[in-house]
Amino acid sequence: MRTHDKIHVITSKKLTFSDIENIIFKNYRIELSEESRLRIQKCRNYLDEKMKSQNEPIYGISTGFGALHNHSISPEQSSQLQHNLITSHACSVGEELQPRTIRLMLFLKAHALSYGNSGVQLITVERIIDFINRGIYPVVHDQGSLGASGDLAPLANLFLPLIGQGEVRYHGKKYESREILEKFNWQPIDLQSKEGLALLNGTQFMASHGVLALLSAFKLSRLADIISAISLEAFDGRLDPFYESLHTLRPHKGQIETAKFFNKILQGSQLITRPKKHVQDPYSFRCIPQVHGASKDAINYVAGVLETEINSVTDNPTIFVDEDKILSGGNFHGQPLALAFDFLSIALSELGSISERRVYRLISGWRDLPEFLIAQPGLNSGFMIPQYVAASLVSQNKQLSTPTSIDSIPSSNEQEDHVSMGGNGAIRLLKVIQNLEKILAIELFNAAQALEFRRPLKTSDFLENFIEKYRNKVSFIENDVVMYKEIEKSVEFIKSFKQDI
Repeated sequence: MRTHDKIHVITSKKLTFSDIENIIFKNYRIELSEESRLRIQKCRNYLDEKMKSQNEPIYGISTGFGALHNHSISPEQSSQLQHNLITSHACSVGEELQPRTIRLMLFLKAHALSYGNSGVQLITVERIIDFINRGIYPVVHDQGSLGASGDLAPLANLFLPLIGQGEVRYHGKKYESREILEKFNWQPIDLQSKEGLALLNGTQFMASHGVLALLSAFKLSRLADIISAISLEAFDGRLDPFYESLHTLRPHKGQIETAKFFNKILQGSQLITRPKKHVQDPYSFRCIPQVHGASKDAINYVAGVLETEINSVTDNPTIFVDEDKILSGGNFHGQPLALAFDFLSIALSELGSISERRVYRLISGWRDLPEFLIAQPGLNSGFMIPQYVAASLVSQNKQLSTPTSIDSIPSSNEQEDHVSMGGNGAIRLLKVIQNLEKILAIELFNAAQALEFRRPLKTSDFLENFIEKYRNKVSFIENDVVMYKEIEKSVEFIKSFKQDI
């Protein structure tokens, strides 16, 4: 990758999450390397030659799709078959996906096709890349995928504009796709054999949502540590549960990492080192390394699954040029992602669950803190109701974390008799993340307020600096104010957080 040019070149090199961040958040341009072009063209040439001599049926190339796989298709009908596939399968419904998600879906599909196992035309991949670089985003909705033959419905909507159908957004405005093709003097792609299948079979809808969720999870996991450290200080908590030697006796990686981070960011604190009247803290403080650490381990597991997925070929059938084989398999099945999404939803829900318990402790009038963190409780309700909101969000996340991957409804006349429902898991995971952002924002709102009642003692330089930045957005509450506005400011602070440690 030539980072100084802000260009990502698609090669055989493994795609990383750093690459994804550059493409999505820094709007890197995309280019195909010469090796990728050669792989794509080699596979296309092989398929064209194979079709001239092949007598046996090849699924989706000389047959119909799904339960219609026993219907033969003549070579003359091959192009029409692929066009019909995309138009008939474009059935996504629900909320329109954000441009960032569409951009990632387009990129992940181009990257998967670049391996040269899909039989697409070079111009098809180039047009997908043109869409990315020009900021042309097909209109796709978030419901309709079974996560089985890939993400058929949303991917069909994603690629309708390649053949001059469907809608796109360009500079935020919605257009019929033909208008945009004409604007750039592009002809609709004349899909050849296998191309419709290559575009629609795949996990790019699930994977894109998963990657975006994962990037948020990395940040929220770090924020959960920082915010809970402020809560620990405000609650006059003990440092004992974070001693390194304690965690070497139960060496889960996330647990050790969490304890080490706490020792780092609490270094120099006057509050944490002062004598304590109590010998033990509640679990929501004492077990932070164990709970946060377990969520870190879950996040890292999901990262491994997604890293594998975004560097895989997930359409069907798969073409092996050098082995002279075209195999119909199931690499489009979303089960690895579906299970991972359920796991990540549970892990993130737990970060919210323990966060709300710390909020409850801070407002309960323990350890010389005023009830509801306000100077005149009774006259003022103070921070009573933000805890209600956090409790509501925590409960909703519990409901959202019931596994989707254990559900399956057969489709295509029982030909596709087990599906992953990973698409539903992906959409729901994003809602869990949105709720967690709000829960952590409420904990920070409470913790920063409670910390002021420990003055003039100070916490560490790192946390004081963090609080100072927060106070530029959210003020100390002297008397009752309209609280939802303060919560909204706190949420915006969470969203704008840049990890620097």
